[in-house]
Amino acid sequence: MDISSIIQSLREQLNQHNYNYYVLDNPTISDFEFDQKLKQLQELEAKHPEFFDENSPSQRVGGTITKNFATVVHENRMYSLDNSYSIEDLYDWETKIQKVLGNVNLEYTCELKYDGASISITYENGKLARAVTRGDGFQGDEVTNNIKTIKSIPLVLKGNFPPKFDIRGEIILPFEGFEKMNQELIEIGETPYSNPRNTASGSLKLQDSAEVAKRPLDCLLYFIIGNNLPFKSQFDGLEAARKWGFKVPNESKLAKNLDEVFEFINYWDTHRHNLPYETDGVVIKVNDFNHQNELGYTAKSPRWAIAYKFKSEQVTTTLNSISYQVGRTGAITPVANLEPVQLAGTIVKRASLHNADQIEKLDIRVGDEVFVEKGGEIIPKIIGVAKRGNATQPTQYITHCPECETELIRKEGEAQHYCPNFYGCPPQIIGRIQHYISRKAMDIEGLGGETVALLYNNGLVQNYADLYELTVDQITPLERMAQKSADNLVNGVQLSKNVSFERVLYALGIRYVGETVAKKLAKHYKSIDALRQASILDLILVDEIGDRIAQSVIEFFENETNVITVERLKKHGVQFEVVETFNPNATDKLVGKTFVVSGVFEKFSRDDLKKAIEDNGGKVGSSISSKTDYVVAGDNMGPAKLEKANQLGIAIISEDDFIGMIG
Repeated sequence: MDISSIIQSLREQLNQHNYNYYVLDNPTISDFEFDQKLKQLQELEAKHPEFFDENSPSQRVGGTITKNFATVVHENRMYSLDNSYSIEDLYDWETKIQKVLGNVNLEYTCELKYDGASISITYENGKLARAVTRGDGFQGDEVTNNIKTIKSIPLVLKGNFPPKFDIRGEIILPFEGFEKMNQELIEIGETPYSNPRNTASGSLKLQDSAEVAKRPLDCLLYFIIGNNLPFKSQFDGLEAARKWGFKVPNESKLAKNLDEVFEFINYWDTHRHNLPYETDGVVIKVNDFNHQNELGYTAKSPRWAIAYKFKSEQVTTTLNSISYQVGRTGAITPVANLEPVQLAGTIVKRASLHNADQIEKLDIRVGDEVFVEKGGEIIPKIIGVAKRGNATQPTQYITHCPECETELIRKEGEAQHYCPNFYGCPPQIIGRIQHYISRKAMDIEGLGGETVALLYNNGLVQNYADLYELTVDQITPLERMAQKSADNLVNGVQLSKNVSFERVLYALGIRYVGETVAKKLAKHYKSIDALRQASILDLILVDEIGDRIAQSVIEFFENETNVITVERLKKHGVQFEVVETFNPNATDKLVGKTFVVSGVFEKFSRDDLKKAIEDNGGKVGSSISSKTDYVVAGDNMGPAKLEKANQLGIAIISEDDFIGMIG
């Protein structure tokens, strides 16, 4: 046998033994025998570098250094899930589904919700090509070298698989490994890690992959996304992933109805404590992919999936004091400073009190022993008083800003107090600049929240337009700012001039203008000048823009300071217009027409069909209404949409009819 064949044989054997040990939990050779085979492979690869393979099992030991993790745009967005906390929530969710799909037989895939770090892994031709963290759902950090060190993730797949697909999962740190890591730290006098989830997440961004390889990380996979997948449902997808070599938990179950979903939830609410890793709930997904496509997505979440969160852990501790934080919009948030207490795997020292009404409702006073839980097991909150302390008088909410001493205001109908000193209150100024540079906005590399505060406190920036006038010479004398850091900051600011108008509009921090609203306004008005000239009536007529948003936009441009800032940003070259890309297939044949897409198509994917509608001037609606002009129907059209279209007398056209319309 030649060297190439010996190397290939060793790789295949080691991959199989890794699978047996880390996925099947059924090793067939001893650790010593495995190590000997790995050592033999490493020696042969070192002598014959011409046979190097980045997906060789020898690469799992790490050693690659990554100084800067590249930002990668997800080919398919990673959505978050809506949460539910009761059986009633799930009934309401099913009712909404049935309104869209009609009276169809629904099956659900039930999966445990793993508490780890989300990851998206791309496979091409059966080999691991790329791994990207969730990030903000639109883009994340590429951590491929670190992911390859996790033994349960296959580097090369088995069986019949699509040429390219993404698989999503959670990187977790099992309890046993976490406790062992902490014991080793304690023995050498170091501070132990706080909880498995944060430790797993932090491991993905370690610069040395050899250090990642030392950590007992695991990966549980739960969702495949791609074109022309060889299965038609979520549950079948899990079965296929297992056959290809992925570690898919066996706890998943196919439920015929909500009663079976509730059985699954009730069982695991008790038995989850016996699992070797953290789980905080159950994810319920509509099983059939055709049904998923019909239901689609909201701006943040799939309509076809929901997370049921187990009841939060609750503890009691003492309320030592109440402090007040000022947000970038001037909103005041009261914060409870607590006697430190262990809660759901972390030490909790602070909890949100939300607003003055909440403090009054719970009658919380300094010195009280209070009940604390994690809302959705994420954010600690006080839910009541366990035992009254020595304070005899109710808590008096502050009347003036804790930062600038300006008297607070509270608008009618709003729960929060506000500091009206919008352009003079330091936390508001710093907060707006921090929002401007954030990942979903301008995404300025080399500039973080602490650095913004440093720049402001040293008198170098007063608003986000000042960022574009910073020089390396101004920055280098500052604390913790070396030459390279200053260069990166200035370069990052200059690169932000390439950010699209919709994200610039979001970055401006106009109240109520989030990501989705910014996209709609940018698409409609095309430029900041056109938006600035719009009347309140013009704005309200834009799809999904209500009175509150419209008034906020008007007020933003009525302020002279904001207008001056925008003009300065323009002069610095920030994009305040939509950059139209030339599309040779674009026409205006569908201008003024609204389409709803339903079913499965032969010549288009659903996304391509929607794009073709928009490329030809049409609008894509998410649901059928009196404003709908056409329904483009494919196979397995949703019966509820068919019924509603017939009731309203809306034309139902085929894929070929649509192609004829656009020529």
